[in-house]
Amino acid sequence: MNIQEIIAKFSPDLILTREAEDLVEIKVARENLARVATVLFQEYKFPLSHMLGTDNRKENGTFGVHVIFSLDAEKKWLKISTEIPESDPQYPSLTKTIMAAHWYERYLCDMFGVTPTGHPDMRRLVHHENIPEGTHPLKKDFAWNAQLAHDNVPYPMHHVTGEGIFEIPVGPIHAGIIEPGHFRFNVAGERILTLEGKLFFTHKGVEKLLEGKNILEALPFIERISGDAAASHALAYAQAVEKIAGCVVPKRAQMLRVVLTECERITMHIHDLANIGGMGTGYSFIAASGFRIKERMMRLSQDICGNRFWRGMTIPGGMKKDISEKDLKKILKITEDAWKEMEKITIIALDSEGFLDRLQYTGELSREAAEACGAVGVAARASMINRDVRRDHPYAAYKDFPIKVITKKSKDVFARYRVRIKEAEQSIILLQTLIGKMEKGSVFEKCEARDGFAIGAVESWRGELLCALQIKNGVIERCATRDPSFCNWALFGIMGPGNIVPDFPLINKSLNLSYSGTDL
Repeated sequence: MNIQEIIAKFSPDLILTREAEDLVEIKVARENLARVATVLFQEYKFPLSHMLGTDNRKENGTFGVHVIFSLDAEKKWLKISTEIPESDPQYPSLTKTIMAAHWYERYLCDMFGVTPTGHPDMRRLVHHENIPEGTHPLKKDFAWNAQLAHDNVPYPMHHVTGEGIFEIPVGPIHAGIIEPGHFRFNVAGERILTLEGKLFFTHKGVEKLLEGKNILEALPFIERISGDAAASHALAYAQAVEKIAGCVVPKRAQMLRVVLTECERITMHIHDLANIGGMGTGYSFIAASGFRIKERMMRLSQDICGNRFWRGMTIPGGMKKDISEKDLKKILKITEDAWKEMEKITIIALDSEGFLDRLQYTGELSREAAEACGAVGVAARASMINRDVRRDHPYAAYKDFPIKVITKKSKDVFARYRVRIKEAEQSIILLQTLIGKMEKGSVFEKCEARDGFAIGAVESWRGELLCALQIKNGVIERCATRDPSFCNWALFGIMGPGNIVPDFPLINKSLNLSYSGTDL
């Protein structure tokens, strides 16, 4: 279905406000938002990729609610917007018919005070018990340095009652260096009946801090949203800026951007293969070997970027600096050697019946559940969802150097393990091609801030990552970044039940989600 067919189907309820190269913007009355979105999601199978709010009270006395769908076949994004009057800040909830909207709508309520009426779970999402009622940090009149009084607002966790039913609390402080997250198990013996997560302990206020910053001032904040995906976040943001500015990035810079994000992907896939195989199952040989190999990739990043996290290279307009031919050969040599060694480790692991017994049929996620909840990345592709931004919305050099999308149908930890192996293999092939055919020339084109809205999209190693950016008067009016972790955390409620408690760390590591990337 193309854009004109969509408009014709819902006429006269939809108003086309803008059509750009990869973005179509449509306006709809708030009473029609849920109906239109439901048809697009359920009948036409457009994935819901983002949902964000804006505070437009100064201009017209309203809040904005914006729903972004992915039109993969047309390689476009569809943004459907509605206005919510300040005097009556509510709208009919999408979650009743689109489960993927459930966290987005709770986020809107916490941060803007806009209520989705009919939402089945209106507990707080970002705000914890100590945050006073009526606190909405993304309203324009909320000061970034506001000192809040401490409150004690109850947060009811879900409970299961009955003979032999017990609750097990895990976290929020964990026995390691990971960030805080609380998980509540209801169990019968060791069998998990329900599993609920409570996150957002590490709120950084990034979205608020970005307001009023120029395009370069914002970049250090963007790169630190989730440290293990710094290159991906920077690229999504840079692409949004460039679309607004009409900036044409040189081909060499586009190719170097792909080199960096694929190196980031290989680094983290090696980490996850080690973490799942060793720390999740107790096969310490896999963990020790994998983490040693990953260290070589992090030292490579230190040599190339000046830090261990593939950070500080991508800027609006291209690259902060070029990468020499000598360093490109070094990148290829180290990544090839690292993957050859890690591949040998995975072959040994997959030859172990005990190892396979731990991975197979553990943490299953059906395709239907993955689609309903808006799963992205490895979690989605391991459940037969054939989506990848690198192919469906090609950016940087992916249009000229397409990738093969890897899917599996066993939908368990085993499938997610094998997807990572195959994706790493594809990344090595892509690096060989890119570095062998690297363009000569400049790596930067001057990029001046203009006013406008755009979406930057990247298939990070975790999955689809979006940056929805609004620039006004030359500075950031709204920057709503959506890390893939935000989409996938809620999957534990589906993947956990039916497994035993010792399976949870393994399921958790098979997703490797970011606390920091979720809690902006």
